[in-house]
Amino acid sequence: MSFVMSVVAVSPMRKKAAHRSEMVSQLLFGELATVLETSGDFVRIHTLYDDYEGWCQQSQLVFMDELPIVQHQLLSKGWSSSVQVNGTGMMIGGGTPLDFFSGNTLLLPGFQFEYLAEGWQVDQAKFEPQQITTIAMQYLNTAYVWGGRSVFGIDCSGFAQQVFRHFGIRLPRDAYQQAAKGETIGFLQEAHCGDLAFFDNPEGRITHVGIMLSADTIIHASGLVRIDPIDNMGIVHAQTGKRTHQLRIIKRYVQ
Repeated sequence: MSFVMSVVAVSPMRKKAAHRSEMVSQLLFGELATVLETSGDFVRIHTLYDDYEGWCQQSQLVFMDELPIVQHQLLSKGWSSSVQVNGTGMMIGGGTPLDFFSGNTLLLPGFQFEYLAEGWQVDQAKFEPQQITTIAMQYLNTAYVWGGRSVFGIDCSGFAQQVFRHFGIRLPRDAYQQAAKGETIGFLQEAHCGDLAFFDNPEGRITHVGIMLSADTIIHASGLVRIDPIDNMGIVHAQTGKRTHQLRIIKRYVQ
């Protein structure tokens, strides 16, 4: 079995082995995947973080025969920061994994990476309202991008996944998968900061997720990452006053 690691800030994962194909997710810098097959300059991968599959461009990846050793649970801190790549800069989004850096350095075939900024130490984070809100607010006004997982463009489930990642909580990739986890909260009034609210379409399929900031406020990626009021029926757009999403269920992941 062979593995790959992304060596760019964001590597698109596509449905098919073509640049014109739909982007279904992204592999962030430092994330790992197993190789399933190759086709031209594309490789079909299975991600180790969230068990997702798609096609990435081979030139954005480094191939390896063995998994590197995890040095620590560390993420890049703040909205964005810089990694030195063979002596030149590359911006990475907040929440990018730095697990395999030894000290400030990561060595891969043909690459030397250096991260000199302060990182976010996952094992010291506390899943409590102040820290949850601080991390979630870093993504405010980030453009909605289908399949996105970073501050450079993100979708609703990618947003929930990345915020929870800061606290060592691994969520599945898609909203309907996330909704299958956690403990159901019976009433909206019982919701806490950090609970996830899920919303369905007219056919009853869960298609949207957001993070509760309080029992009546939610932050979510819809057009852009925004804060809106929520009631028992769903989300109301703070600016237009129109109802945009129909509430289906609320889940809690940390007691």
